[in-house]
Amino acid sequence: MIGVSLLQGRGVALVAVVAIFLSNLPEGLSSAAGMRHEGKKAGFVFLLWGGIALIAGLSAWLGYTLFAGADPGLVAAVQAVAAGAILAMVVDTMVPEAFEGTQDFAGLIAVSGFLVAFTLSKAGS
Repeated sequence: MIGVSLLQGRGVALVAVVAIFLSNLPEGLSSAAGMRHEGKKAGFVFLLWGGIALIAGLSAWLGYTLFAGADPGLVAAVQAVAAGAILAMVVDTMVPEAFEGTQDFAGLIAVSGFLVAFTLSKAGS
């Protein structure tokens, strides 16, 4: 998604990168904490996340390279699948944890997140 978004210009790319970073940061922190709780060494956790960052960077480059000049409908389909994957990840892993910790405010926090994403998308266009 990052590579494909870079094809569309600076504002869109910046918003997409910020959104992807913000959506992945809590998931990464939660996962790292879970691995540490299970007894994984810090070096293993850093190596694993470093590898994931490297693969993500290579994937962004491939997306940018392979989709340059691609049909806008194909690019839109890739973006829709990526958005669905992010939403599925949030619903599957983060919503239950958020509800467990902040039952009364989980919905308000989720709506606030969507409003921030909407605002960022309007600022980038």
